[in-house]
Amino acid sequence: MKAYIFPGQGAQFVGMGLDLYEQNPQAQELFESANDILGFSITDVMFEGTPEDLKQTKVTQPAIFLHSVILSKVLGEAFQPSMVAGHSLGEFSALVANGVLNFEDGLKLVSQRAMAMQKACELQPSTMAAVLGLDDAVVEEVCDATQGVVVAANYNCPGQLVISGEIEAVNLACESLKEAGARRALVLPVGGAFHSPLMEPAREELAAAIKNTDFKEPRCPIYQNVATTAVTDSQEIKKNLIAQLTAPVKWTQSVQNMVQDGANHFVEVGPGRVLQGLVKKIAADVTTESGSL
Repeated sequence: MKAYIFPGQGAQFVGMGLDLYEQNPQAQELFESANDILGFSITDVMFEGTPEDLKQTKVTQPAIFLHSVILSKVLGEAFQPSMVAGHSLGEFSALVANGVLNFEDGLKLVSQRAMAMQKACELQPSTMAAVLGLDDAVVEEVCDATQGVVVAANYNCPGQLVISGEIEAVNLACESLKEAGARRALVLPVGGAFHSPLMEPAREELAAAIKNTDFKEPRCPIYQNVATTAVTDSQEIKKNLIAQLTAPVKWTQSVQNMVQDGANHFVEVGPGRVLQGLVKKIAADVTTESGSL
């Protein structure tokens, strides 16, 4: 069974989507439509901007979404998922590819999400850190014992977890994690504490937008970051999508459940190959590939 997976923030690169734009009239039309919807030329930044321009949350998130969704659309009949999942932002790409959201609504929500997250980051200086070489339970215990706000935010694969929270709390937790035997505990160059309680202002803002958007029933089950199991009810999908901003991304658990439910071939749709690497570390026996024209 084929599972299609969609990457999140961090997968971007300058020049992303240019091959699609140049090779496919449908892709060109969708990119131009996105420029109109967003009110600025995101294609200029994607195709020829600087890495710094592309790194801004308000640009990065719609850019990755567009690359993933447009690629899924131009794959046409070749896009035949038995199940889908997306890492953080990638969940929105998965929902459009899976027929739950239309292109315009999906892009508007992603843009609103990015702006709301940017604002939440500016309200409260915060950060994230990658932790390598420790069991999840040890990382959770250290976060619980650390003063201030710091939580497990991304369960990427066994032995690789990202923590998120207030700058001082994250730094303190990193020291404790190294003492506990972490191979690395490294603060990441991100704008703020995604998937932590500090994103509550963004969650409230996005909740209103999601509630007012039409969600259809999916073509196939989606394994959401919060639920980790197959979801097919559009109202439940909405609820999980709202919760996702302040809750952890349970990628390890989602992939394990997909494999348990029959997935043996994972296709990554969008920029980069990050998710394929994570999937192989979670389930060594499956095959992976990049979705391409």
